Amino acid sequence: MTTTTAPRFNLFWFSSPQTFYPLAGRLIPWFIGLAVILTLIGLYISFAVAPTDATQGESYRIIFIHVPAAWMSMFLYVVMAFWAAMGLAFNTRLSSMMATAIAPTGALMTFLALWTGALWGRPTWGAYWVWDARLTSELILLFLYLGFIALQAAIDDRRRADKAGAVLAIIGVINVPIIYFSVKWWNTLHQGASVSVKGSSMATTMLWGMLIMALAFWMYSIAAVLYRVRTLILERERRAEWVRELAAQGRLK
Repeated sequence: MTTTTAPRFNLFWFSSPQTFYPLAGRLIPWFIGLAVILTLIGLYISFAVAPTDATQGESYRIIFIHVPAAWMSMFLYVVMAFWAAMGLAFNTRLSSMMATAIAPTGALMTFLALWTGALWGRPTWGAYWVWDARLTSELILLFLYLGFIALQAAIDDRRRADKAGAVLAIIGVINVPIIYFSVKWWNTLHQGASVSVKGSSMATTMLWGMLIMALAFWMYSIAAVLYRVRTLILERERRAEWVRELAAQGRLK
């Protein structure tokens, strides 16, 4: 008498590019849809419902773009470094591809944070840019993203490129807490955090607008990374039999 056991769910099953490719394709439309819906709601609350700030007037509304972009710039770098470390430690192909896919979106968020910060700084500080500790460390974060991208592009051997990029990403993580705590550690022009684990000093409507915009940026980032990692999978696995089968069936979409 023989017994059979039902297959159990294995998270590591999704570490295979062959398995992850179709899963990412199914998830992308959902994250894009959530990003669009949350962006529309967030923009409506931020620019039509939230009250005018008593000190900064209407110019403060740039924070509904600036702050979520700054949050995502730091969060994405930590996630990128995590996947790069996983690829370096366990030599998993998908982990390295995830790190590579995250970098452009992280660089975009960092640039957006710096750009909107400059627009906010002009009416607030009287200058588009000052060598403030928070701004300078955020600029260094942009250079880390660009350096990661450039370093990988400069090395022809894919495995060597992944390892070199991973080392840079891991070392660069030290800049993230510097960005976050720079306002507390140094005397800077940049205002302190309005939202923390202890609560918020913002009006409820302002807080909701910012949190919804942060979620919208998060959904967009996930969709962009999944789309990019699918492209990387096809590029690196183009000689694999499963890719050829999908191409023959016209399912490489």
